[in-house]
Amino acid sequence: MDLASVVGLVVSVGVVLSGMIMGGDLGAFWDPPSVLIVLAGTLGAVMAANPIERSKNFPSVLKQVFISKKIDSISLIKTLVSFAEKARREGLLALEEDASQLDDEFMRKSIQLVVDGTDPELVKSILDTEIGFLEERHSSNKNYLDSIAELGPAFGMLGTLIGLIQMLGNLSDPDALGPGMAVALVTTFYGSVLANMVSLPLGKKLAQNSSGEIMYRSLMMEGILSIQAGENPRIVEEKLRVFLPPKERKKLDEGKEEA
Repeated sequence: MDLASVVGLVVSVGVVLSGMIMGGDLGAFWDPPSVLIVLAGTLGAVMAANPIERSKNFPSVLKQVFISKKIDSISLIKTLVSFAEKARREGLLALEEDASQLDDEFMRKSIQLVVDGTDPELVKSILDTEIGFLEERHSSNKNYLDSIAELGPAFGMLGTLIGLIQMLGNLSDPDALGPGMAVALVTTFYGSVLANMVSLPLGKKLAQNSSGEIMYRSLMMEGILSIQAGENPRIVEEKLRVFLPPKERKKLDEGKEEA
């Protein structure tokens, strides 16, 4: 569970609700027709702009925001260095059994390609393509949330125009102007909340998760290509250290000292 996403949403919702409660009647912000216009209208427009399969997979996309894979680059580097040591001692074929026990499909496939004697350029091409399609899928998921952020305020404005038209139809009744204007503005409020409190933050979190996973896969590819080239394990480790921020490099060094 990604606590940062959960806590961030709770804090933002709590702050907005507190301002609404302290400012007056909370019921003034509730209007079912406005909810229908903004939520249903935005959902319909986003579905029209995307393939149906992407809309079906949207719940799983939201799940990825709150339950993201833990990326442990230090453990990955240690594993790759140990594979490099074993390959230097016993040859690349000795890695076949280790590859079959790996949980990560990308790494298992990569090691198997190396063990099978695939040309290094072809291995790099296959892995680059795999990473490229992964990045494309992640970008498509983020674009779905970006579409909601873009269309939500637009439907909020559309609801406001509908409310204003209805309000202008009641100009003969001055007492109805104030409530009518309030209802008209509520739809803009809903659209802004949908975009700025939900869609944009979740989209940015998806982009960050994607960036981390792409880096993780790139680190993995670099290590496997180095193993295939028969490079010294110390050189392999030094090449992979560049993927780590300074703080994690210190942790890697501390782990070596303890060992």
